Amino acid sequence: MKKTRDKFIETTSHLLETQGYHATGLSQIIKESGAPKGSLYYHFPGGKEELASVAIQRSGEKFAEIIFENFSEKVALEDALRQFVLGVAKGVEASGFSSGGPLTAVAMETAATSERLNLACQDAFSKIQSAINTKLLSGGVPVEESANLALFITSAIEGGIILSRTHHNVDPLRQVAENLYQLIKVNHSEK
Repeated sequence: MKKTRDKFIETTSHLLETQGYHATGLSQIIKESGAPKGSLYYHFPGGKEELASVAIQRSGEKFAEIIFENFSEKVALEDALRQFVLGVAKGVEASGFSSGGPLTAVAMETAATSERLNLACQDAFSKIQSAINTKLLSGGVPVEESANLALFITSAIEGGIILSRTHHNVDPLRQVAENLYQLIKVNHSEK
């Protein structure tokens, strides 16, 4: 059985992903989580902003975990990366283009208005980049290239999610998958 705190976090993560920060209200979070109303401020005395911050951090951690789980050492790096991005595309499509990119949605809405949420987004993106960087290094990408490449890959995936959701078509993510595959393959054959 899920704890009340976890119910709030998971519900908030989902709502942030599907409708953004400003459209997500505490009443909706309480209703959809099924958690007792009085417990929200017990677990999150800072209210919506604190809850959203924790949900963002959790989303970053989960995305990093998915990267570690999906980039098998037994599969060529370029193949693992392509399959990972195609998996993201499947998830975006399966959601009816309502999910994918919870960090991006909140980052765009709150970058200039909430330092707390901005820092949470920065931390979450850093976790994702770090996970990609670790997998690039273990896949043979030189250390002097891996951090920049991890930033590029993160940016490409996030941009692909935005365009796929906007156009209600996963072709942008599929193109990202293919382009990253080619980039990594060329990078490996040169080394």
